[in-house]
Amino acid sequence: MNTSRLLGRAATVTAVVAGSLVLAVPAFAHVEVESETAQALATNATVTFTAEAESTTAGLAKFQVVLPEGIAPADVALADAPAGWTLAATPDGFTVGGPALAPGKDAVYKITIKQLPNADELVFKTLETYSDGRIDRWIELPKAGTEPEHPAPTLKLAAAAPGATPVGTPSAAPSAATPSASASASASAVPSVPATASGAPSVTASPGVTATASTGDSSSAAPIAIGAAVVVVLAAGGAWWWRRKRTGAG
Repeated sequence: MNTSRLLGRAATVTAVVAGSLVLAVPAFAHVEVESETAQALATNATVTFTAEAESTTAGLAKFQVVLPEGIAPADVALADAPAGWTLAATPDGFTVGGPALAPGKDAVYKITIKQLPNADELVFKTLETYSDGRIDRWIELPKAGTEPEHPAPTLKLAAAAPGATPVGTPSAAPSAATPSASASASASAVPSVPATASGAPSVTASPGVTATASTGDSSSAAPIAIGAAVVVVLAAGGAWWWRRKRTGAG
């Protein structure tokens, strides 16, 4: 057998062995995230998570997700999921799960987010639990451009639409020179407290005001009473003088 044939056969065997080794390496199933409204500051955005099952003996049963900065657990609601699955908020994200799916069946669920934050991308670190208790941790981030073995689901966002603003941003505060109607009503209902020359507030009780008014009325009525008494005295004196004069004339 010549040398060329031997080299050819050796190359063929090497290629077959290498191919077998490549096929023997397990392929890691990823958790993917996508959205039709993947845009910064988008409101009521529906986000879809797809988890590929890689176990032939246990089914997917639960996902625990850490929300990226800018999304509160209270702003997340379950939009769609396998039958019997529910969503529960956690301090830093949410869990979604329920009856285990059949072994080998992928899990797909959707959530609605009140508003996406103003960012370039969103990372949803995820723990994936199977019915036999196995947990896969999809929490790793790329380093130096290298794809990690268990990458965290990442959603790329387009730039925010012109004029888009965060939901709940307060509008311009009213001018201090123009108080609201309720403030005006409150101000009129609560009497002001005058200040003394020393700067300390001076409080005047209501009964004092009434007493002052009554004293003023009494002072103005006194001259009238005196005048009436003088008129009565003069009238009595005139009547007495007239009677006396008639008696003297008779």
